[in-house]
Amino acid sequence: MTSAEKLDVSGTLPDGVAPATFGGAEPPGGPAPGGSAHGGPARPRARRATELIREFFEVSQEFEAHVGRQLTVNPTDLQAMEHLIQSGPLSPTDLSKRLGISTAATTSVVDRLVALDHASRTQHPTDRRSVVVVPNPQSVQRAMGSLMPMIMGVDGVLDGFSDDEQAVITRYLEGVLTEYRSHLA
Repeated sequence: MTSAEKLDVSGTLPDGVAPATFGGAEPPGGPAPGGSAHGGPARPRARRATELIREFFEVSQEFEAHVGRQLTVNPTDLQAMEHLIQSGPLSPTDLSKRLGISTAATTSVVDRLVALDHASRTQHPTDRRSVVVVPNPQSVQRAMGSLMPMIMGVDGVLDGFSDDEQAVITRYLEGVLTEYRSHLA
């Protein structure tokens, strides 16, 4: 049975599937006949694993906001810090490309990170005419102090599964990633 066959867009579910929508609950009274209460087509109901993936995305966003508050940075500045932590020193142009924002906007991001002592501008090691943005080791340590316990806790959850179960979980998550990536093209 395909995923499309398992999902019943009429609002009824196959036996054993929990009644919840992937994109959020319908308003009281249910969807309009032949569609959703929001005027669009009826949303298919999702299986519990799919709902948990959606919840994971929501909690992940909450966690990123939490880390941003701890470091007193906005979401864009936090993304910049993540790139600097993962890649090390970057030129403002490289940082701009990774963030998907203009170089002028990147200058503002770097100015804020420097003002908060999360990063510094340092002369480029091979091009004396340019600079690189370098993450402050103390800020990296603070960020990792928040991230590592969560990362290790998530990794530790796998300890409750056999090797065969872990292989199934891995195969499922790889499939989810492949599906997401296929919609980016």
